[in-house]
Amino acid sequence: MRIRASAAVVGGALALSALAVPAAQASGSQGDTKITKVVVDGDNKVSIGTSGAVTFKVSVTATDDSGIKDADSFDLFGPGYGVESTGKPTCTRVNATTSTCTGTVKIDPRVDYLLNKNAGTWYVDAWINADDEDYVWQEKAGSFWFQRAAKLTVNAAPEPVKKGRTLTVTGALTRANWESLKYGGYGSQSVQLQFRKKGAGAYTTLKTVKADSKGNLKTTTTATADGYYRFSFAGNSSTAATSAAGDYVDVQ
Repeated sequence: MRIRASAAVVGGALALSALAVPAAQASGSQGDTKITKVVVDGDNKVSIGTSGAVTFKVSVTATDDSGIKDADSFDLFGPGYGVESTGKPTCTRVNATTSTCTGTVKIDPRVDYLLNKNAGTWYVDAWINADDEDYVWQEKAGSFWFQRAAKLTVNAAPEPVKKGRTLTVTGALTRANWESLKYGGYGSQSVQLQFRKKGAGAYTTLKTVKADSKGNLKTTTTATADGYYRFSFAGNSSTAATSAAGDYVDVQ
């Protein structure tokens, strides 16, 4: 993650792993201040590719009978000694007792020394202050998936094809390698082959296909009608969900 000026930079990806593990702290509170909700980037998933900075929001909702005053910067912790902090959160009042405090984080894989092992489940530590000097400090107040971005390709052949004939559908599943700043094959993953009939609004799943060790995909299906074929990957804690753009096949 970001190597701050106060940290000794060892060089390259090693700089992250060289950071000391944060000292353990116990959650605590004074009074009736409570954290009721934590949301990261809208859906608790943050996907980072190999180029371009990504800015995401960390929102913590809290309540106290006197109202919420402010919040300290939220700390984020994840695998591989991953650590980040938001800027000073801005608190927006929901009602007399409740506010949502939001801070942002900016990550650029080209300068922030991400390691592939940083991908996975991350946690949010939050400190909220109330107007009456009550407070709450909660470790692991929320969690989110910090994911390597993924890509899928698809090609259905032959095109055009006669109705009832066999179509061969090929493609590849790749994901971001944060250390090389390139995409590489993501092998042995289950991917769905989906079809959307011409004029229809949604895809339906035809079968589940397993990628080979290099992420390559190959399967067959029967041509039934004009429409689009694609592969779709559901994602997991370390790798983002993705779907290929549909490949249109004319059935004659």
